[in-house]
Order: sequence, then structure tokens, then C-alpha cells
Amino acid sequence: MQVAIMLFPRLTALDAIGPYEVLQTVPEHDVVFVGEHRGEVRADTGFLGLTVDKTFADVQSPDIVVVPGGPGSRALLNGGAHLDWLRAVHPRTRFTTSVCTGSLVLAAAGLLDGLTATTYWGAMDHLEKLGAVPVTQRVVEHLPERLITAAGVSSGIDMAIRLVEVLVDDVAARAAQMLIEYDPQPPFDAGHPSRVGSAVMERAQEYRRARS
Repeated sequence: MQVAIMLFPRLTALDAIGPYEVLQTVPEHDVVFVGEHRGEVRADTGFLGLTVDKTFADVQSPDIVVVPGGPGSRALLNGGAHLDWLRAVHPRTRFTTSVCTGSLVLAAAGLLDGLTATTYWGAMDHLEKLGAVPVTQRVVEHLPERLITAAGVSSGIDMAIRLVEVLVDDVAARAAQMLIEYDPQPPFDAGHPSRVGSAVMERAQEYRRARS
């Protein structure tokens, strides 16, 4: 089963690598990193590089597609090779999925019209403008439509574990979770804006501006 993880400049690395770590645990999965051109793309901070293994022309019938998010996702929304490829391959995938603002890319490709979907908390309004119905769930499934969206960054791990359950069974999903020792016990209950105060939000916005 071929799993194609889309790469593009200025993606958020964990959006791609989190699902990769889960999905590669299943021996039957052949995971490839796909993009417009082979070679390195730099992640959103510029510090980390990821490598595109295969071009869109090389990957015509992936079983699973994972679209990460990040600041670079905005550059894909007005058309081009990434949207063209998604529209071409989605009719034959078993599941087309996204993490963070990757759902904006799915929506821009016309895959989420009228469907509930989730994304990074700061992009909910944009998702709605692209035709989806934004909800604050961590993972949103539309199994008959073969679509799954995950919220910001770390939720891609949750999505991938659930995907293994759907594709194989719950034993495989639990094994994948255990193999990567995904046992989150964060030191703070600060994973969403609804659970933090103004001081945390101000600091977060300061950090975002510094990295933009």
C-alpha cells in the first residue's frame, strides 16, 4: 500500500513526520514523499530540510495521501501542480487526509465542499471561506467520502493512528502507538487557545511574528 506524503516549501515538519512515524510502522506500507520537483524543501523555520523522493508524475495512484500544513500551504491555494495532482489522484485513493492547514489545500482542491473539517485554530475562518464547515474536533472523519482532516500539528499523530485502525485493525493501531511510545502527558493544559490566558496568547503571537 503506497502512502504519499506531500511536501512543499515552508511546510510544518511535524505535520508530515508525525503521520510518517505512525504509518511506516506497518510493514505493508510503502511511504514516499512526493512533490512538484525532486530534492530538498525547507520547512517553515528554514532550519530543517526534507527530501521529495518522487514527483507528482511518478505517483499516479497512491492508496493514501497525507497533506501537511504550514505557512507554505497558502501559496498552493490559488492553483498549480499540487491542487491538480490532488484532484487527479483523490478519486482512486483509499483515503485522502490532511494535518493542520493542509485542510485548506484539500478545500481549495474542492474536496471538502459542504463537509465538516478541522484545521489549525488560527485558520478556521479561511477554511470556511474555501467551502468547508469548520469544527474544533481534533480529528474529523468522512469515511464514505474517504476524507480525514486533523487539527494543528500534533493531531496528525492521532489521525494516523486512527487511519491504521481503519486500514488494518485496532491491534495494529495500538501496536503503532506503542512502537512510537505515543503516551502524551504534557506538563501544561495549554494545547488550545480556549485553555490559555492573555499572557500566553500575547507571547505566542510574538513568537509567530518573529518567525514569519
